Amino acid sequence: MGGNYRELEAHLLRNFKKYALQTPRNSEYSEWTWLALAQHHGLPTRMLDWTYSPYVALHFATSRLEDYERDGVIILVNYVQVHRILPVRLKQVLTRERSNAFTAEMLDRVTKSLAGLERLSSRDFALYLEPPSLDDRIVNQFALFSMMSNPDTQFDDWIASRLPPGVARRIVVPAVMKWEIRDKLDQANITERVLFPGLDGLSRWLRRHYTQRLP
Repeated sequence: MGGNYRELEAHLLRNFKKYALQTPRNSEYSEWTWLALAQHHGLPTRMLDWTYSPYVALHFATSRLEDYERDGVIILVNYVQVHRILPVRLKQVLTRERSNAFTAEMLDRVTKSLAGLERLSSRDFALYLEPPSLDDRIVNQFALFSMMSNPDTQFDDWIASRLPPGVARRIVVPAVMKWEIRDKLDQANITERVLFPGLDGLSRWLRRHYTQRLP
């Protein structure tokens, strides 16, 4: 999405909050927890999905059988380096907590809104947020989210323009290796059944597992 993304983002998030949860607990969620929840369930937000686990990353690079004739790509980012150019107030929180990434609670101490996040600096910046353990999927996928202060800024363009070479790297997963990698991941129990607990994940795993291997 581009153009007037801030206005669209506000509408999306407002209506997501309105319809998402029917329990009193939803009133306790911070803006950052709501964003993480929305991103986790497929709503377009300024966040990007990441994982701490190279095995989980390999799963997503090899889980779509229709893409097995094409190379896959895994992006690695040194998020500690990304955080070295954060606004001072945000860096102070990380230093006090002796943490390399934010939690929703840590971010809430500095600002409670997206508008407040943008006002922390006149220059665009990015941060990494560890989402709350809202469900087993987030836990099992070792989830991590990145977020730009400016929703109109592309994360990869920002990395290339603001940070030194080597902070982000691409690892190509050759198409010819995907079946072997997939087999080893399945043996290690890195499957849809584990990463997406529930009947949907079980069905996705079985559908892939029993699909005939392409010649």
